[in-house]
Formats: sequence, structure tokens, C-alpha cells
Amino acid sequence: MEKFVIRGGRPLKGEVGISGAKNSIVAILPAALLVDGPCKIENIPEINDVRILIDILKELGCEIEVESEDSIAINSQYVRSYTATYEMVKSLRASYYLLGSLLGRFKKAEVAFPGGCDFGYRPVDQHIKGFEKLGAKVEIDRGVIKIEAEKLVGSQIYMDVVSVGATINIMLAAVKAEGTTVIENAAKEPHVVDVANFLNAMGANIKGAGTDVIKIKGVSNLTGGATHCVIPDQIEAGTFMIAAAATKGDVIVRNVIPKHMESLSAKLIEMGAEVEQGGDWIRVKGPENILKANIKTLPYPGFPTDLHPPVSVMLCLANGTSTITEGIWDSRFQYVDELKRMGAQIKVEGRMAVFEGIPKLSGAPVRATDLRAGAAMIIAGLVAEGETEVYNIKYIDRGYEAIEKKLRGLGADIARVEE
Repeated sequence: MEKFVIRGGRPLKGEVGISGAKNSIVAILPAALLVDGPCKIENIPEINDVRILIDILKELGCEIEVESEDSIAINSQYVRSYTATYEMVKSLRASYYLLGSLLGRFKKAEVAFPGGCDFGYRPVDQHIKGFEKLGAKVEIDRGVIKIEAEKLVGSQIYMDVVSVGATINIMLAAVKAEGTTVIENAAKEPHVVDVANFLNAMGANIKGAGTDVIKIKGVSNLTGGATHCVIPDQIEAGTFMIAAAATKGDVIVRNVIPKHMESLSAKLIEMGAEVEQGGDWIRVKGPENILKANIKTLPYPGFPTDLHPPVSVMLCLANGTSTITEGIWDSRFQYVDELKRMGAQIKVEGRMAVFEGIPKLSGAPVRATDLRAGAAMIIAGLVAEGETEVYNIKYIDRGYEAIEKKLRGLGADIARVEE
């Protein structure tokens, strides 16, 4: 087992490049199962979730060739299996995208309930509703979701709640269905658009991605033969922007889409930071005194739930009383007890956390309770006095490519060591 050892108190300074979006690639790789020929995917982040998904695709029969450190060629032409066992998916939340892609390809799918981070109950009822609307029968048998359809037929599907996962899964199942599918109250996140762009490049007919109404006209097959470049990771970019502001640093974050970062940029400015932006970069200069703020996480274009734990570190040090209201997941506050080890004054009341700002955090042994909580522990270590040890970093490796190397490039004192 490995851990991060961080000696805090150093402002981050310099430039950092952002990798491809984790939330995009974990859907695009399963989407490749729908393609009848070869395709190429570029700007792939080197993270554990990608490695696991590539292994799953190989087990299902995909031919995968690594062309460079961030690009692969996939040929799904000879895939014959529609089953993903618990052993295959046990550590990967995004494995539920295999349901939509296998159903779209074979008209049947058997996928074990996924694993991954645990920060609250995350139902798949909206996914199932969508599959049933397309004509599939769904059965849950001893932890395995079994779906089968004689044929898939386009339908009008209204999402009872805005769900990124269900929106993408229904898109995957519908691209080869007969007729037209309309998804209303669809998620608008950048990675929904990225998956739609990938599918369209392979021959799908999807319009409206990025709005709350997506129309999918079914096609007989996806011929492939195209190349798709994954968008920059909105959450990784936000993590470095927050780290720059929290440490009172001065960092240029490159390879970003500034529009995707607007909700965070606005909050950082509200908290006293200076934010400048260009075509594909954002510069963040941290404030001498962090101002209090109230934050509520919402579906895009609102404040991202995945940036809730990282930004909480700034609120621990802000002047006065701040709040975070979690508007997506039923519970995302497991990280709070870890920050309290470092001296933070936080009280959780249902879906709201109340932060009483303090002058400093103190280094302590803490653990990552999930992927984004792990990022928060790193930022807390960067701003704390003394030494912080972050355990359970397997969660962090799920979604951040070489985060300690990128931070060292900005002047941080962080090392990955064996426990």
C-alpha cells in the first residue's frame, strides 16, 4: 500500500497541463463496443479506471492497441460476450455504462452491480426506466442486472431527475434502436456532449447534447474508422485551480475549456482570488485572506458536486461562516471527519455542512474516503502547517493522472511512499 506524504506551507507557482476527462473516457470506452469497426481515441488520461476498463473490454473480446501514452486503437468487431461479472466490475462505478453499450450491440446485457467510490445511495432506476421505454425487459438477479430485448425501438423518455449516468446510458442503448428516441430533462454536463460527439464521429445521429432535450435517430450500424480526442478534465482543472487559490499561489492551468469552469471561477473570485482566462488556459492567484462563501452543488452549469470536497478546504480557512449544500448525492460528507483531524471546525446538518473559518490547518494522518475526498486531503496537506500523511490513495489514482508529479512541478513538497 502507498500513501502521500506532504509538507505544507508552500504556495503553488508555475504552469500545469490538464489530462483528458475521466468522466468522459469511462463512458467512451464502453461506447466503443457499439462500433462495428476500428476507432482511435486520443487524450486518454493514465488513471486506474481507464486501466480497469481496458482490461474489461479485452475480456469481452475487444482488440486494443496502445499507439502512444495517451491514445489507443480499439476494434470491437469480434466481441461476442455480453456479460460482465462482479470480478470484472467490482472496483469501477462507471461499469454501468456497459449496460447501455452491450444492450445496444447485442439486445441483451448481463452486468454485475458496480463498485467504485461509496458516498451515498446511487440508484439505477432512471437507467432501467430508459431501457424499458426502449423495449427491454430488466431483471435483477443476485446482484446482476440482466436486460434483454427482442428489438429496441425509439421512445419519448422523460428523466424524473437529472442524471448524467442515465442520460449517457440511454444514449448508448438508443443509437442503434429503430426510430427516434427523445430524452427530456437530460443532463447537460460537458462529458455528455463528449460522448455524443464520439458516437456521432462513429456514425450515430445524435442532436441536442448539451441541452435538456436530446434526440437520437437510430442507425443500423456504427462503422467507425474515425478518431476522437477526449475533452480536458473539468474536475482535474478545478482541483488545481482550488489548490492554487488555497495555497495563496499563482498558477496557469493549461489545456482547459474556460466555459466549463465558469461556476468555479465565479466562486473563487467571490472568495477573493484573481482569475484570468484565455482561449485554453486559466490563471488563478490566491487571496491573502479567503472570504466566506455559500455553495450549492447542482447539475451543470451549476457548481459541480465533484469539486465540493476540494473547495471545502478553502472554506475551512475563510473569514467567517460558510456553507456547502450538497444538491446531487444524498451524502458526500465522509471527508469532514478527516478535515477535523487537522483542526477544521465543521458541522454537518443533513445535506449541508457549516464551516467556521480558522487561521490554519495542522498536518495529521488522514485518509481518502473517495476519489474527490482524496483530492481534498491533498489540498489540505498543501495548506497545513507541518506534515500530512494521506492514506487510501488508491481512490485518488482512480481519477487523477500523476497528481503528485504535477504538484511537484508547481513547487509542492509531496511524495508517494510505501506505507
